[in-house]
Amino acid sequence: MTKNNRYPDVVLIGQPNCGKSTLFNAVAGLKADTSNFPGTSIKHTHSKVNVEGSIVNIIDLPGTYSLNPSDPAEKVALSHLFHEKPDLIINVVDASILGRNLELTLELMELGSPMIIALNMIDLAKKKGVEIDIKKLEKLLGVPVIPTIATRGQGIKEMLEAALQTLGKSPSVTPIKWSRDVEQRVEKLANLLPEDFPPVYNKRFTAIHMIEANKLFFDKVLREINPKLKEDLDRVRRELEDMHNAPSYEVISAERHHLALKIFEESSRVFRGKRVKFQDRLDDVIMHPFFGYIILLAIFFGFFFIIFKIGNPLEELLLEPLTSLRNFLMLKLGENVFSYLIDGLLAGIGGGVAIVLPYFVPLILLMSFLEDVGYLARAGFLMDTFMHKIGLHGKSVSPFILGFGCNVPAIVSTRILESRRDRVITSLLIPFIPCSARTTIILALVAFYLGPIWAFGFYTFNILLIAILGRVISLFFRTPSPGLILEIPSLKMPSLKNMLKKTIFQMKSFIKFAWPILVAGSIVLGFLQYLHFDRIINIILSPLVEKGLGLPQELGVTLVFGFLRKELSLIMMLQALGVSYKDLMTVVTKEQLVVFTVFINFFIPCLSTVALLWKEMGKRIAFLSIGLNTGVAVILSLIVRLILGK
Repeated sequence: MTKNNRYPDVVLIGQPNCGKSTLFNAVAGLKADTSNFPGTSIKHTHSKVNVEGSIVNIIDLPGTYSLNPSDPAEKVALSHLFHEKPDLIINVVDASILGRNLELTLELMELGSPMIIALNMIDLAKKKGVEIDIKKLEKLLGVPVIPTIATRGQGIKEMLEAALQTLGKSPSVTPIKWSRDVEQRVEKLANLLPEDFPPVYNKRFTAIHMIEANKLFFDKVLREINPKLKEDLDRVRRELEDMHNAPSYEVISAERHHLALKIFEESSRVFRGKRVKFQDRLDDVIMHPFFGYIILLAIFFGFFFIIFKIGNPLEELLLEPLTSLRNFLMLKLGENVFSYLIDGLLAGIGGGVAIVLPYFVPLILLMSFLEDVGYLARAGFLMDTFMHKIGLHGKSVSPFILGFGCNVPAIVSTRILESRRDRVITSLLIPFIPCSARTTIILALVAFYLGPIWAFGFYTFNILLIAILGRVISLFFRTPSPGLILEIPSLKMPSLKNMLKKTIFQMKSFIKFAWPILVAGSIVLGFLQYLHFDRIINIILSPLVEKGLGLPQELGVTLVFGFLRKELSLIMMLQALGVSYKDLMTVVTKEQLVVFTVFINFFIPCLSTVALLWKEMGKRIAFLSIGLNTGVAVILSLIVRLILGK
């Protein structure tokens, strides 16, 4: 049982793109929650699930290719596995690339902890012509293997039943032996580990990872606490290197790779898949060096066009009754503090319901579709060349893609970048990516009043700006970035049920965290308007807002609230000007609308983004980000105003 609660901890762990999170969603449904790993800002998803009357705590760990703790990103992702020592490990394996996925399985087996295998995407394996003998695979590995199809919910019940049975027995897993010469050296080093040397899980696992880990990781510690053990480790490494004519970490890696392929060959038969050729041809077109980029542009243009076509009529439909209700109440209540607070409350609620959600929900739904179908990874591969031209690592594509959803997890994900140079540059550029909040502003203002072509042009300009800024910032660093190694998942038909679950989960997060800020901010603005304190803020900011940007003075207060949440700027704009969404263009011009949108989108990142930048990169980078965003916002807004002649 776990130390923190009376329920057993069951962790899902697997390589990226193995369908692990889809499997978790199928098990947890809408009851999932997120929290940070102890002492970190990395989030993981977990849920308490009732399995035949027994409650288990299921935890979805971030995907990882290896348990090698020398990788900083993997150390964070696996902190729960190493420090909390769960009661059961469910290793999610992609059956369509079984040989590759079994390498992580073999590492997990070295832990000796109770474990079962969820052999996922078994349907995709069959389409590829791979037939897996489940019983033979179970016999070779010595652990239960349950075939699953997470997107359809198949095998979930059997997996949970196997998990419950394994928890009841808590059997230890016996690792599979390697070739004699390697096995002898591993056992030799394990036996040399002193009793006062704290092993990770067990001595065998510790010995293996001492041999294969980055030398700087163990050597520095061993020199200080146990010089004798450092000499033993060096001797074992030299013996392996002399016998195999390769670095010791490559010897261990090759052993694991060969053993994984051997198990795959003994448990599987490969036939000629009928549908693989079509997928290959489709991939040849999607990832073509010329047509791939045309398809990329077409997909993202269609992406925003669909969102606009859904959000626009829905927005008008929802706004009409809310506007009528506000006007009716203001007429009945008159000019008093209560009426201002009620109006602020309705403006906040109405902004979330009628302005944010009509665009936010289809945005998340379509992002889930592109992710589940396997296109986002292909978009990242296509963008790799572009990333290097602006002086960045290809891995920066992943944080950038996350940034379209929210800048906060995007900055956290920069931990996958090996060098501080790449982390700093990427973190400075992420606040320029239009997150879902800023996308809402772009769609609700630019697309609604000027048309979807204008909104698409805004995004195109945004990408161009990031490229220019990335190139300029990278000039201050001497070392270039290495190339990108990225696994491309198979194209597959996404599950509508899983997409809806992801969307509802994101909606719950928005309603729980963002909406209260929207409503509270709107009420506070109503109170400030009653006290006329908003006028003081507007007067202070008028040199920038009115004189510099050519905007109505009343919009100065929206910049303050926009720092809390970007969506607030949109709602506060209507409230500060005292108009309904439908009547906005009676008090501002199209030119002012464009200038306001440009400024508010490139202005200071939201409070949570700045706070995380401070924590992850330090206060210097946080203040640099504030200055960079503010400077770019002012300069671009002035240029736009000059070009538009306002």
